[in-house]
Amino acid sequence: MIDAYKIIQYPLSTEKSIRLMESENKLIFVVEPKAKKKDIKEAIEKMFKVKVVNVNTFNMKSKKKAYVQFSEDTPAIDIATQLGLM
Repeated sequence: MIDAYKIIQYPLSTEKSIRLMESENKLIFVVEPKAKKKDIKEAIEKMFKVKVVNVNTFNMKSKKKAYVQFSEDTPAIDIATQLGLM
């Protein structure tokens, strides 16, 4: 597995990401374009010591976004606070 800090580049703090965090317990991260869903899930779980339920990815021209859904017992807002987004 690649280094977790190389896979996860930075979190996105947009209106959409805040809405998803509140309604679906998800955060959006910009990730390494070659990273697979499994790698992203493992990296997030390792970095924040949380349980990830689901990862969806979205490829853009030069970037890749990962929509990460956390388990019920891990509020996404707590992780956003840890990251300084809130």
